[in-house]
Amino acid sequence: MMRSVGTGLLLVGAPCSEPLSVGRKLLFVFRWGVFLLACAFLHAQLTTVKGTAALEAFRRMRENGLFPIVLLVTVLLMVVNWSIESRKWRWLMLPVERIGAGRSLLATVAGTSVGLITPNRTGEFLGRVLFLEPHHRVQGGFATALGSVAQFVITLVMGGLGLLALYGLGRPFPWTSGWVTTAILSLTVLVSTGALALYLHPGLLRQLLLLIPFLHRAERASAVLNAYEPERLYGVLALSALRYVVFTGQFVLLLTTFDPGLSVVDAACAVPVIYLVSTLIPTVMITELGIRGTAAVSLLVPLGGEEVPVLFATAILWSINVVLPAMVGSVILLMARVRTNNA
Repeated sequence: MMRSVGTGLLLVGAPCSEPLSVGRKLLFVFRWGVFLLACAFLHAQLTTVKGTAALEAFRRMRENGLFPIVLLVTVLLMVVNWSIESRKWRWLMLPVERIGAGRSLLATVAGTSVGLITPNRTGEFLGRVLFLEPHHRVQGGFATALGSVAQFVITLVMGGLGLLALYGLGRPFPWTSGWVTTAILSLTVLVSTGALALYLHPGLLRQLLLLIPFLHRAERASAVLNAYEPERLYGVLALSALRYVVFTGQFVLLLTTFDPGLSVVDAACAVPVIYLVSTLIPTVMITELGIRGTAAVSLLVPLGGEEVPVLFATAILWSINVVLPAMVGSVILLMARVRTNNA
């Protein structure tokens, strides 16, 4: 069996004379299960009305001469987006295991395929930690959770600021009652404050996680959360903010391209609110297009946007940022078999 130097990956397809261990059999089932579920879910979504809107959006871009430039910029920003996330994950893994940039990127993209079939992408860490040494994977899971909390905090804070900006500019909301805005802002402040406190005090986060019955036995591995100094935590938070700016910029670019009547300022203020709503509503990535499309139409149409262009922009962004990485990630997870305890 051929082994890739420095990555710990075993390339599938090479002959192996030794019998498969239980760990390898479970890993085989897991990889093929994720791959087949990802394919099935993507096919189901792409055949819906909103899925076909993505294909129609690509066609319109090509007919209008927008396809080469806007698509190229959006794809390049997608690469920047996941490269930043990969860098962030490498930083978080330093107390656990030192990994190379290439291996970190492979793990990050592979995680998107698992996130495709789990609520709010919570399963991404499963795909990533498989690229760590077997005895580091539980620690890696706790460390990866810290990065998710950082991105969650940024999403809530920026969404709250976007909501305040729209209110300050006197822009209309899809709801008529002022108490709805107040309720959303109050909930955002409450949740983001609590999440930020847990992020900046990982020891407290560890204590809360250990209250979960099945995590109690991982007390030793969870001690990695005490290894992060404030400087590293602030650095990861900064990378999360930078990544947020990148995929927000993608959405604003697509919205203003498809709907010239929508101002850049209004789009830049509304997009964080769209991400806020999508984050607060429990979803799996495969239903994210429908929820984000509905939120986008509800928030942007009162600002002067048109429903069809908004849906097209949302579908294009979903195709590039979700479908493409998930397809590549599922192949990576299928073709790259990581070590098991008996390897």
